Amino acid sequence: MSDAIRPRRKGIYILPNLFTLAALFGGFYAIVMAMNGHFDNAAIGVMCAMVLDSLDGRVARMTNTTSAFGEQMDSLSDMVSFGAAPALIVYEWSLKGLGKVGWIAAFVYCAAAALRLARFNTNIGVVDKRFFQGLPSPAAAALVVGFIWVLDDAGVKGVSHVEWLSWFTCGLTLYAGLTMVTNVPFYSFKDISFKRSVPFIVIVAIALAFALIAYHPPIVLFALFVVYGFSGYGVYLFRKMKGRPVSLMSTSTDEPEEQGLHR
Repeated sequence: MSDAIRPRRKGIYILPNLFTLAALFGGFYAIVMAMNGHFDNAAIGVMCAMVLDSLDGRVARMTNTTSAFGEQMDSLSDMVSFGAAPALIVYEWSLKGLGKVGWIAAFVYCAAAALRLARFNTNIGVVDKRFFQGLPSPAAAALVVGFIWVLDDAGVKGVSHVEWLSWFTCGLTLYAGLTMVTNVPFYSFKDISFKRSVPFIVIVAIALAFALIAYHPPIVLFALFVVYGFSGYGVYLFRKMKGRPVSLMSTSTDEPEEQGLHR
């Protein structure tokens, strides 16, 4: 009986849920700022929510306070911060100038984020943990609001009246949304252990990365997420060319539910 899988606890633990609530506040703050025309602050709110979202799960595992309640709370927070918030921000910033096409594009992004989160929750036990199935919603949100942040920082205002820029923003929004619901593999960084020793040069590289981000956060962060946002297709093509399986489903057939996943 000692090897039996213990059921997830249903209690409410304050520490990890504080991070989740803070991430939710970041998304809500971003929506309020966008409604008032402060798109730089809206982008910062989403970026802060992304950092906090990456911490709540780690804190829960480190303190042994994971729970079913925390998982559900995290999903709902993600839907607001990385689904509804970016869709509303980009609509207010640019897409409303396209009329029906604009709000449809924003809705496609929002719906894709909901589908992405639902699929993640249902496939969590059978997907290769080294990769995400589709672009993760925080990265998709950073791709959309990062573009807004860069242009707003450059002094570009009144974007909804610039037709070519509105259409480009529409394309970027659709790309981010639809990539979330593809099967393209995106590296998850979950196999990186902070308990292992690393070469000294790695610490130097991390310090340089922080300095580079601090020098000009909008451009540097957006560039990083552009690279990551297209990296999945590179991984997909590389696996295809090498004849490796591109499916992210677990190759285990020990469980009846997993048999035939790769046929």
